Amino acid sequence: MMLVDDEERFLTTTQKLLNKKGYDVQIASSGQEALEILERKIIHVVILDVKMPGMDGIETLKQIKSRFPLVEVIMLTGHATVESAVDGLKSGATDYLMKPTGLEELIRKAEEAFEKWKRMEEKIRLATSKKYMKSPREILKESEPE
Repeated sequence: MMLVDDEERFLTTTQKLLNKKGYDVQIASSGQEALEILERKIIHVVILDVKMPGMDGIETLKQIKSRFPLVEVIMLTGHATVESAVDGLKSGATDYLMKPTGLEELIRKAEEAFEKWKRMEEKIRLATSKKYMKSPREILKESEPE
């Protein structure tokens, strides 16, 4: 998973706590840095702050969903408004958390998002394999001498 927030203390503290619980956590202090990491690493769940200087969370979310559509994004903010929650969900966020959020709540939401990612990945895998699979009738027809 990846945490994206402009608050350095939140990033490092949360990363350490999640690492102690066995999670592999990348951190980014800006939307641009998050996009660069996504280019290089496979990340399934992004926990993304809404209010950041430069590219804000909503714009970062839109970029992530357009370039990495299967990545699940959870919006995180200390400045929650109904409008930003609706914007985030309309733009493809999986969920929305208020700061301060407890570590267990963050983990629960991240695991739910990861499960959603796994279900989508499985659907894609099945659809792809069906495209290349032949029915028993097609296989028998191919093996019959002409």
